[in-house]
Amino acid sequence: MPRFYLGIDVGTGSARAGIFDETGKMHGMGAHPIQIFRPEEDFAEHSSDDIWRACGEAVRIALTEADLEPGAIAGIGFDATCSLVVLDAEDRPVTVSAGKGGEGADDAHNVIVWMDHRATREAARINATKHEVLRYVGGGVSPEMQTPKLLWLKEKLPRTWKRAARFLDLPDFLTYRATGIDTRSLCTAVCKWTYLGHAHGWDGGFFGRAGLADLVDENYARIGTRVRPMGEKIGPLTEKSARELGLAAGTPVGVGIIDAHAGGLGTIGVALDGAPPTAETLEERLALIGGTSTCHMAVSREPKFIDGIWGPYFSAMIPGMWLTEGGQSATGALIDHTIFAHARGAELREHARREGTTVYALLNARLDALAANGTSGASANARIAFPAELTRGLHVLPDHHGNRSPRADPSLRGMVSGLKLSDSVDALSLSYLATVQAIAHGTRHILGEMNAKGYRIATLVACGGDTKNPLFVREHADITGCRIVLPKEPEAVLLGAAILGAVASGDAASVLEAMATMNKADRVVAPAGGVVAAYHSKKHRVFHRMYEDQMAYRALMA
Repeated sequence: MPRFYLGIDVGTGSARAGIFDETGKMHGMGAHPIQIFRPEEDFAEHSSDDIWRACGEAVRIALTEADLEPGAIAGIGFDATCSLVVLDAEDRPVTVSAGKGGEGADDAHNVIVWMDHRATREAARINATKHEVLRYVGGGVSPEMQTPKLLWLKEKLPRTWKRAARFLDLPDFLTYRATGIDTRSLCTAVCKWTYLGHAHGWDGGFFGRAGLADLVDENYARIGTRVRPMGEKIGPLTEKSARELGLAAGTPVGVGIIDAHAGGLGTIGVALDGAPPTAETLEERLALIGGTSTCHMAVSREPKFIDGIWGPYFSAMIPGMWLTEGGQSATGALIDHTIFAHARGAELREHARREGTTVYALLNARLDALAANGTSGASANARIAFPAELTRGLHVLPDHHGNRSPRADPSLRGMVSGLKLSDSVDALSLSYLATVQAIAHGTRHILGEMNAKGYRIATLVACGGDTKNPLFVREHADITGCRIVLPKEPEAVLLGAAILGAVASGDAASVLEAMATMNKADRVVAPAGGVVAAYHSKKHRVFHRMYEDQMAYRALMA
């Protein structure tokens, strides 16, 4: 009799649920959109009640697709974006938004989304302390982490700060809502809250220097006094939460994880070249999770301190190993912006709807036609030898939403060089290709910094929405020079959450054991090498030069 595990994933735009068996095979999946509110530029907010309702809808769809009764689920794992949830003493939402009506105008808006950059100044102030704790976040906190957001709330919304009884990372909110037991994930606490996993505690001196001494004075009651490893059983699903999710009360719930890290669990443990990974060979691979943003997850036996790249985080993804986390703040979001902000974006969307396909497939087909014609976008007379060369005269710096890694500068902005006076679909196709290439060059930059500090990464195990696009995969392989392994289960983030459910159920003794039985590789994409690699070496020099030029422009305008 097969055993089934439920993974629930909350992303930026939707909640999803996937049901897997002990071999890692998916039997059913459901999804439901969640609302996002943008009261100001660089602000992004959710409602935790809306997210929870969406989880219930997604679970019911997954159960129906799998043709399973609620009681068939042996264990539940949650993952989510690293967004900040605020609740009062009665577990009701507390506003994080000043809103048009002033503070507290809408308590439903009680989640600061991960990508919200309202706390950029607060992050800079915290980083100016140069506290020792910052060594474990790549040298400085990002406005996408929780301590700058907490400082912003304390200073900008003092009533919210006073009313708040719990500040939770979104994965921890989900497990709390499911079980009624306030347990914080070692993953969320270490990666986003500056909890020191290797020391098993918070650093009170850091919070004091950061302007958050009240958290220390209250003995960390609002940010978590119980921090546990991912997948460990927190407790059973409550009667109330079972009704809301459409599941059976008493189902074991495991400690949650950040969504990108769930993708790491669902990919990085695959057997390659006929052998399962060892602690040593894991240092030769990286999990690339591509979605709205992209995360680059690598693990090592010893801590590796790399400026501008988050970590090292102890046991934050794979137990007993140090995690290094690179990232790009806007990837899928940037590709969509490039397409749909273009004059032909709406037309292309309608064309895709009529044809029953995607805008990405249409653009990929158009690029294939342009490449077959053999003419570069730079000049009608310039012949090309391979598709990537279509962008010989078009270059993008993809920092439209700042740079998460390795420059770690949220104030950076995107740049484009080589625009022509054209709004055709062909022009859009070239901009799309140049944007995808720029994102891949950002990944190459991150890999270079990691390998310079002791990694030996030559394999990318990739998952997420972006990696379903063959052009995205091809350009990443060619530009990084790494082979790309695509997992057999493309919904690797959901699989990673289900792995936690398998551990919580007791069917798997550890996360590593569950990964070994549920992770499987599918297709391998090798880099082209040769003239393509030489071409991208030039493009990579342009990529760095565009950053230098932006710094020069700033100096001129200072």
